[in-house]
Amino acid sequence: MGTFVSLYRQRLRRDRWQLAGWIVGIGAMTLFASAAVAKTYGDVTTQSEILKVALATPAILVFRGLARGPGLGAFTFFEIFTFLALLAGWMSTFMAVRHSRAEEESGRAEMTAATPAGRMLPLLATVLHGVVANILAAIVVAVCFMAGNLDPAGSVLAGAATGAVGIAFLGVGLLAGEFMSTSRGANAVSASLVLVAYLLRGFGDAAGTPGADGMTMTAGWPSWLSPIGWGQQTFAYTGDRWWPLLLPLALGTACTAATALIMDRRDVGAALLAGRTGRPDARPTLNGSFALSARLQMGSIIGWCIGGLATGLLTGALGSAIDAITSANQDTTAALRKMLNAQGTSTSQLLVSVFFLLAGVLAAACALQAVIRARQEEAAGTGPWLVSQPLGRMRWFADYLGLGALTIVAVLFLTAVGAWASLTASGDTSAAVGDVWLTALDQVPAALIFLAVPALVFVVWPRATIPAGWTILGVAVLLGVFGGLIGVDKSVQDLSPFSHTPVPGPGGTDWAGGFWMLAISAGTAALALALMRRREVGSA
Repeated sequence: MGTFVSLYRQRLRRDRWQLAGWIVGIGAMTLFASAAVAKTYGDVTTQSEILKVALATPAILVFRGLARGPGLGAFTFFEIFTFLALLAGWMSTFMAVRHSRAEEESGRAEMTAATPAGRMLPLLATVLHGVVANILAAIVVAVCFMAGNLDPAGSVLAGAATGAVGIAFLGVGLLAGEFMSTSRGANAVSASLVLVAYLLRGFGDAAGTPGADGMTMTAGWPSWLSPIGWGQQTFAYTGDRWWPLLLPLALGTACTAATALIMDRRDVGAALLAGRTGRPDARPTLNGSFALSARLQMGSIIGWCIGGLATGLLTGALGSAIDAITSANQDTTAALRKMLNAQGTSTSQLLVSVFFLLAGVLAAACALQAVIRARQEEAAGTGPWLVSQPLGRMRWFADYLGLGALTIVAVLFLTAVGAWASLTASGDTSAAVGDVWLTALDQVPAALIFLAVPALVFVVWPRATIPAGWTILGVAVLLGVFGGLIGVDKSVQDLSPFSHTPVPGPGGTDWAGGFWMLAISAGTAALALALMRRREVGSA
C-alpha cells in the first residue's frame, strides 16, 4: 500500500502545474461562457432566433453542439459543452501517455518494474491519478456553471458529463501507448482520436433530425460513435438523463482492462506495432543537419499535413450540405441569407474562413513542434554531439526554424488543395473557390509567430520551451478563436495573433495585421539566432 501511495504522490507532484493549468483553463472557459451567454443571449426570443439559424446551418452545429431548445441552461450547454469535453479529452490522453509510454521510452518504467511495485501498480496509480483529475474537472465545471446562475441539477450533470468523457479518453490514451512504440506516436494517435470524436459528434449533430419547433435536434447515428456525443445525450438542463454516462465510463474501463491485459503479456519497452528496423547505412538524401531534422520529424509532419488536407476537404463537404438545405421554415432560411449578405459573404466563403482559421492553428502547432524537437534533441544529448562537429550551433538551430517555416507552408497548401478540390467537385462557382489560395496565405503570419516566439524561449530559457510553447498556443487559440464565444473583451482578444489574421472580403484583404506579424516573427527569429551564438547547446 505504501508503494502505491508513493507512486500516486509522485504523479501528483510531477503534474501539479500542468494539471492545475488544465483544470483552471476548463473552469475559466465554463465561467466566461456562462456569463457571456447570459449577457448576450439572455432572453428566450434571442435564443430562439439563434437556434433556428443554427438548425438551418449545419456548420454551426458541427462546431457548437446539439440544440435542445431555448433556456439559459440549455443554450449554454449547446454553446460550450463540446469544447469542454474536447479539453478534458486532451488533458486525459496527454496525462495517460506521459505516465505510461513516455516512462517506458525513457527507461524509468523498467527501473520501477524491478522494484516491489512491479508493472501493475504504476498503471493503477496512473488510472487513479487520471480519474481524480477528471473528478476535479467535473466539480470545477459544475461549480462554475452554478456561479453563472444555472440550475444546480443540470450543472452537476454537465460537470459529470465532462469528467466522464475525460475518463473515457484516459483509457484511450493508455491503450494507444500499448500500440505505439514512442510517446510522440501515442500522443499523436490519442489526441487525433479525441479530435475524430469531436468531428463525429459534429457530423452526427449536423445530420440529425430537426424538431417540429425548429429549435431542437435529434442527433444522427455518427454522434453515437463519439464519447463526446454520449456526453451530449445527457440533455443537461432539459432532460437531465444520467444513463448515457455509463457509455464513456464503460469505454474507459474496457480500454484500461485491455491495457492491463496487453501490458502483462509484453516486454517492457515493446509495443504491439513494432518500429521498423533501421537501414545499416543512411540514404544519400540524409546528408546534413536539415535532412536529419526533417527525417526525425517526418512522421508528425505527415500527420499534420493529413489533418490540413482533411480540413480542406471538409470545407466543400459542408458547403454542399448547406446549399442542399430545404428547410421547412422559409423565414429562418431567409434570415440566414440576409445575415450573410449583410456581411458581404456567402456560406461557402464563411466556411472557408472558419476552416482555414483551424488550419492556421494546425500549422502553428506543427511549427511549434519543430522547436520542441530541437529542445528534445538537446536534452537527449544528440544536439550537443552534432554541434561539436563542423556544423555550428546557429546552423543547427536555423535548420529547425527553416523546417518549421516549410511545414507551415505545406500544411496550409494541402488545406487549400483539399478545399479547392472539394468545392470544385461540389459544383460551387462562388468566389470562395478562388479565395482558398489567398485565405491559406493569410494564415502564414500568425503561424510564424508560434515558430519565432518559442524559438526565443528555447534560447533564453531552454527548460521552459515545451510548457511555454504549448501554453502560448493554447492561450492564443482560446482568445483568438473562442474569445468571442466566452465573452472575452475585444481588447484582450486582440492579444492573440489569430485575431489579426487577414481575411479576404468584397473590398480586398487588409494585410496590415499580417505585415506586423511578419515583422515581429522575423525580428524575434533573428534575435533568437543571434543569442544562440552565445549559448552552449546542452545548457539548462
